[in-house]
Amino acid sequence: MGQRGYMARKIFHAAITVLFVLTFNFFLFRVMPGDPVSLLARSERLTPADVAEQRKLYGLDEPLPQQYLTYLRATLTGQLGVSLRSGEPVSSMIGRALPPTVLLVGLGTLFAAVFGVLIGIRGAWHRGSRFDNSTLLGSLLLYSVPEGWLGMLLLIVFAGWLGWFPAGGYTSGTTTGFARVIDIANHLVLPLLTLTLGYIGEYVIIMRSSLLEVMHEEFLQTARAKGVPERLVRRDHAVRNALLPTFSLLCLSFGYVLGGAIVIEAVFSWPGLGRLTYDAINQLDYPVLEGVFLIASIAVIMANLVADLSYGYLDPRIRAA
Repeated sequence: MGQRGYMARKIFHAAITVLFVLTFNFFLFRVMPGDPVSLLARSERLTPADVAEQRKLYGLDEPLPQQYLTYLRATLTGQLGVSLRSGEPVSSMIGRALPPTVLLVGLGTLFAAVFGVLIGIRGAWHRGSRFDNSTLLGSLLLYSVPEGWLGMLLLIVFAGWLGWFPAGGYTSGTTTGFARVIDIANHLVLPLLTLTLGYIGEYVIIMRSSLLEVMHEEFLQTARAKGVPERLVRRDHAVRNALLPTFSLLCLSFGYVLGGAIVIEAVFSWPGLGRLTYDAINQLDYPVLEGVFLIASIAVIMANLVADLSYGYLDPRIRAA
């Protein structure tokens, strides 16, 4: 199969997956007992007339097929509904929470990937050394530690006992200009450190395992026999081929950025998509949950598509499979 055929097949699969996610997202909150307005009525003590008005406002009095068509039409035009709690458009709420999440989760993913790959390369190339054994043990430990627990531990030590960093939030709200940038960076340190430590283990483990497999291939021995320096054998032959699985993981990890980090954002009161999701779950704000779930799912699908297309380009054997 040629490059164009491979790309067309992957794009078609991504489009089908997006349609499935749209459909699943629509029915997910409608198969539950009751509906959002009924749950809202119990918490807000609405009268029957108010409930009927709310059901009409959100289109819940229409037949289910008509609701589905209305939902598809609105979603494809960027209208994600209105919050049941605040009455604010969901798209505005997501747009406001998006920059803090991209800043936190994006940087955390980037730092974890860079340091994890470098540590994995050195550990695999010096297999059995003290560095390899200690970093492998540390990676397995960090990979298994719950991120929320790790975040609370860092919060107690560095914000509580030592008082070096703020206990939470995005900014103090009283600074402007460059001072505001410094203030945000100060608030960012602990959640970013938590995310980096929480993610770095998987990159170390995958890169190390991938490089160990490549190190036994015959083309490395051929390169050494030709007189290629060991440094170039590692950089140009071994690492380049071992990076493919890590590249796929990196693409998917960046796809998860728009899903936020619910536990960490809740622990550090970070006003991103994860915290928005956490609050929406507690408040039973279904339109917000639908919007965040949809945005996060499409981001993962697009990241997976980029990974597939890039992987097929980097390794022609994938296109022929």
